[in-house]
Amino acid sequence: MTSLDIISQVKERMTNLTDPELAQSDLSLTTCDREPIHISNAIQSHGVLLTFTEADLVILQISQNSAAFLGKEPIALLGQPLSILMQPEQISTIRDCLNAEFENVNPLRLMLSVGGQPQAFEGVVHRTDRVIILELERSIEQQAVSFFDFYKFVKAPLDHLQNTQNLTEVAQQAVTVIRNITGFDRVMLYRFHKDGSGHVIAENKSTDSGSFLGLHYPANDIPQQAKELYRLSLLRIIPDALSDQVYLEPELNPITSAPLDLSLSVLRSVSPLHTEYLENMGVRASMSISLLHDHQLWGLLACHHRSPKRLSYETRTICEFLGQVISFEVTSKANNEDLDSKIKLQAVQARFVNTIANCQTLGDGFHQNQRDLMDLLGAASVIFCEGSKVSTFGNTPPAATIAGLIEWVNQRIGEDAIYSTNTLVTDYPQFAPYKDVASGLLALRIARVQQTYLLWFRPEVIQTIDWAGEPHKTAGTDGTDVDRQLKPRKSFELWKETIQLTALPWKAYEIDAALELRSRIIGIVLQKADELALLNKELERSNIELDSFAYIASHDLKEPLRGIHNYSTFLIEDYGQQLGADGTRKLDTLMRLTRRMEDLIDSLLHYSQFGRAELLFEAIDLGEVVQSVLDVIEISRPAAADFRIPRPLPIFQCDRTQVIELFTNLISNAIEYNDRPAKWVEIGYILPTEIDPQLPETLQVDPAQTIFFVRDNGIGIRTKHLETIFKIFKRLHPAYKYGGGAGAGAGLTIAKKIVERHGGNIAVTSTLGAGSTFYFTLGQRP
Repeated sequence: MTSLDIISQVKERMTNLTDPELAQSDLSLTTCDREPIHISNAIQSHGVLLTFTEADLVILQISQNSAAFLGKEPIALLGQPLSILMQPEQISTIRDCLNAEFENVNPLRLMLSVGGQPQAFEGVVHRTDRVIILELERSIEQQAVSFFDFYKFVKAPLDHLQNTQNLTEVAQQAVTVIRNITGFDRVMLYRFHKDGSGHVIAENKSTDSGSFLGLHYPANDIPQQAKELYRLSLLRIIPDALSDQVYLEPELNPITSAPLDLSLSVLRSVSPLHTEYLENMGVRASMSISLLHDHQLWGLLACHHRSPKRLSYETRTICEFLGQVISFEVTSKANNEDLDSKIKLQAVQARFVNTIANCQTLGDGFHQNQRDLMDLLGAASVIFCEGSKVSTFGNTPPAATIAGLIEWVNQRIGEDAIYSTNTLVTDYPQFAPYKDVASGLLALRIARVQQTYLLWFRPEVIQTIDWAGEPHKTAGTDGTDVDRQLKPRKSFELWKETIQLTALPWKAYEIDAALELRSRIIGIVLQKADELALLNKELERSNIELDSFAYIASHDLKEPLRGIHNYSTFLIEDYGQQLGADGTRKLDTLMRLTRRMEDLIDSLLHYSQFGRAELLFEAIDLGEVVQSVLDVIEISRPAAADFRIPRPLPIFQCDRTQVIELFTNLISNAIEYNDRPAKWVEIGYILPTEIDPQLPETLQVDPAQTIFFVRDNGIGIRTKHLETIFKIFKRLHPAYKYGGGAGAGAGLTIAKKIVERHGGNIAVTSTLGAGSTFYFTLGQRP
């Protein structure tokens, strides 16, 4: 289909088509951010807009005021080539523009014949929606600005801007420079905050105008789609906000059958909402210069005038150029505002990281340098969570509340492993009782699997904000609660609001510092992991040497002991009569000592190899395990004791072989160290829900752990020896009493090691002459 075919179809449909989606009456309080201002199908009345095909320059759409500017009605121009308006040399200029960067060719200076008289125009051309848009404004009587003129205009303003020292100075200089160039009644520098609201940080105005300096404006004063257009187009001018809108004909783009995208249009019409907003402020003409930082809207230079005001394209170009310079200066100064704090923070971080690098654990590092941990982010208190273990520093919420907080944070924390808010009490109402210590939160997840977190808290800070009118009543209504229509604010008078339940906001560099700390901590952990790997390698080598030593101890050292034992036996047999009773007794002692030495070597060998084997956890019936141990004992020691098992022992996740040895050692000791004629040994357990007042204080037990015990009526242990009985080769009695051997070996030491390898603890209570009870746990493996 050719361009002429498209135009022919369009002319047939030119009967005031209306898109119901664009109806202004549909703009309710909840749809302000969806007002289609970029496809308004209208322009401002101080210029004319037309679109044409790129291939053959055929006019597709044109504004209804074409007769006033170009001397021809829209119906006479649609479907015609550009040559109906322009001379061949101007057509050539347009074609050349289409092959170049539009920023380098705009504005175009065109001389058109209007009613037989030459008329000078400034044109702006750009490409959108598969068509070319040409916007024309009558030239203001002003000589074209050369490079040297431009340099003269901007040199002094640039010097003033670059000689400023801080954000306040550069902002004030910016509004002064722009007002001097443009002559607007008022120029303000408006800075956006993270929540979308704004704040006037500088102002230059005529003496008879009221001041807006220091006032805040709510986020919905500038809808989100308007902010996006400010980001795309750096300068927006409205010469007369009360002038009528001029619509395009036809309404839809013939190529796309959709409204024409006017996002980059200089002449794009003004939203009726914005028109009323300006009227309520007493403003007739306005201009906005966008200030960007990292391609995002940082602020605006807002220019207001009480009467209609047009600026030449040259002046607007100078303002746009200065706006880019001002963008750089204000964002640079804003970043440098916190430079002293950043330098101090870096020093604190370096000192703090050095501390934790020299500690065994992260918790130790945090405890040693609590002040730096809080100063690092300007917090009043900190909590360190490592699994279920919670360490608090400063005045914090109760530790019992932290598990719920972390679960809530985990639902909001991003891939950056960080979450911050200065309205914690509002966001997480469960913390309302702790607003004095925790109205602000910065949560840092160090390790997901180990559930390791750092939580910094800030207290409530009550603030007073000066608003331009009441921020929560920016919309008026028709007096009913149904079908409320959006109305711009009418009052811009000073309105003070007291803000509660908020903390000082976390600054960007503080969030960066927290992430840097996480990286440093992970680096330290990885370094320690490397050191541990080297240590494990060295330990593996040492274990190999220990195996060699154990072999020597079990073979080479025991060989001479056997020789001594055998020769002593021969002496007693062959020369017993000659040696007499005293000599025989001495040889018996020598033989007993050699057996004792062999027992010690066997115990040492067994203990050195004991912890090397991997544990095999499986569901074990402890009742069967204990019964098998008792069967072995009764075979070797018939009627050794009365064994009592008050209730069946449970099934438990553990290593069968090692648990058999654990019960064997404890039950054998209970029998051996008992001089009563009627010996008894009780084997049982205590559930987490049960209470036993006799439990020793040294037994470290989690609430969910089952506690096992082996109790006897033996000789008991003195209180001063309760902590030493688990040390290897520690003897509490003379060698000739209670059978020697096991009591002086590694039996209880091995028992302790078995319990610890299962993740449990062991302790003993005893009454001398009445008996002992060994309590132990086997971790949390039900």
